[in-house]
Amino acid sequence: MFVVVWQFEIAEEKVPAFEAAYGPEGVWAKLFRSSPDYRGTELLRDAYIPGSYLTIDRWASEDAFRAFRKNHDAEYESIDRECDALTSRETRIGAYTV
Repeated sequence: MFVVVWQFEIAEEKVPAFEAAYGPEGVWAKLFRSSPDYRGTELLRDAYIPGSYLTIDRWASEDAFRAFRKNHDAEYESIDRECDALTSRETRIGAYTV
């Protein structure tokens, strides 16, 4: 399994829209589900720091993730631009094999 982890900082007034877009039923997960190699997304809200979140996207393998990105780059970039306004800061924590 291959996992991609992102950290986000969100302004309080944007939290509902962010959670809707980045949650397991959000626009990102809907795009990812077009791949049979997508295994799911978790959205984690920090218990102590308001507006701090992690997303964990799971894929069958790194090759599957890379193929998805290559084949869906335009859609991915379009959603990324649309969601930019929801985040104060976005940091890729890393990509990991399990």
